[in-house]
Amino acid sequence: MGNEKTRILVVDDEEIVRESLSGWLLEDGYTVLTAPDGPAAVERLLAEPWSALLVDLKMPGMDGLQVLEEARKRQPDAAVVIMTAYATVDTAVSAMKLGAYDYLVKPFDPEELSLMMQKIVAQQALLRENAVLRKALKREYRFRDLVSKSSAMQAVFELARVAARANSTILVLGESGTGKEVMARAIHAESPRAEGPFVAVSCAALTESLLESELFGHEKGAFTGAVARRKGNFEAASGGTLFLDEVGDITPKLQLELLRVLEERKFQRVGGTEPIEVDVRIIAATNRDLKKAVSEGKFREDLFYRLNVIPVILPPLRERREDLPLLVESLLEQLAIELKRPIDGISNEAMAAVMVHDWPGNVRELRNVLERGAVVCSGSRLQLADLGMGAAAGQPASSASSAVVPASLEEVERRHIGAVLEHTGGNVSQAARILGIDRVTLYSKMKKYDLRRPGDPDAGA
Repeated sequence: MGNEKTRILVVDDEEIVRESLSGWLLEDGYTVLTAPDGPAAVERLLAEPWSALLVDLKMPGMDGLQVLEEARKRQPDAAVVIMTAYATVDTAVSAMKLGAYDYLVKPFDPEELSLMMQKIVAQQALLRENAVLRKALKREYRFRDLVSKSSAMQAVFELARVAARANSTILVLGESGTGKEVMARAIHAESPRAEGPFVAVSCAALTESLLESELFGHEKGAFTGAVARRKGNFEAASGGTLFLDEVGDITPKLQLELLRVLEERKFQRVGGTEPIEVDVRIIAATNRDLKKAVSEGKFREDLFYRLNVIPVILPPLRERREDLPLLVESLLEQLAIELKRPIDGISNEAMAAVMVHDWPGNVRELRNVLERGAVVCSGSRLQLADLGMGAAAGQPASSASSAVVPASLEEVERRHIGAVLEHTGGNVSQAARILGIDRVTLYSKMKKYDLRRPGDPDAGA
């Protein structure tokens, strides 16, 4: 029947139950093994991969819920069905809270078991398909280390790809935390200069004299403490890219010196007289309004036009909320590697809070919040409490609630349902299961909020 790739482990302390279930499942074409108790089941979990486990609730020593907990840790993708002769609401709720797929009541109906296994097989096939599609979509939505599906950012990515192939100066504009340096590195990596160096300097972090020496280098004896000749960032970046972050903060003197380098492609070290030619591509960035600074006489107009050859404008995160699920998934993958711990995602409640927060610190703030959650969470799935939304997200503790829920209950629900549909790739059955409602209710809410599945006509319109 083509089910032999589906491997099922039957765990029950009664031999007759193990034999009955094994017989029925083997008839349906599944690969079936058994375990007489909890410890034996855990050994098999450690040794082999399983598609599903049928686990008796009442077993001596290690009960079914304990086996379920171990299965969620060891093989989170395996579906666990709890078998019980004590069909109480409490039993079902406990099992579902721990991640059980469903439960069966003894005595069993073979037809019910067959139907349940068919649903499990279909769901797992769908999850595998969705995982493949998500990987493909990530590649489609990725520009090096940047990810986005919003039309605004996709346009930015396309402009950046085209600009990378030229040697023109690029000005990256955007609020703090939007990823200006990440964009600059992506442009460098996509450019013909990719094999050359990428040198970054923060223009706001140094005094005028230190920044001048940092950029252009200095000769021995140029100033007190200059005990030897030192090359600057322009020379260090020769053949590659020089990234000038926070360029809007440089002083009038350095504005003039930078203008000369851009016009003449040569400069002098501090204290030197010999002109040094430079082959470097300039990418500058700022969160300031340079046009306003020009009109106020704080920034040279001629330098602005020299820098603003190709402006690349990064929209703030609050203007592309549809990117939040994708960004959360991508950032958690990075954090799992950096922190060397398994991270399976975040809870629905936590994602709802993420979706309604305004993120004044943009992607940097989002990453900081997720990193905090990844460090303090007790399990592999981040909960709302782990995120520390409010004070930990740059808000005073007293205003935490307003930072997390600055919208009506209906708006929170609309955004959350949209995020879950996005997460499941538009699979309504899976989305309904995650949300804890039936498909009819979900369809009703989708109609109410005018939500469409990804890929549907007019989706996102």
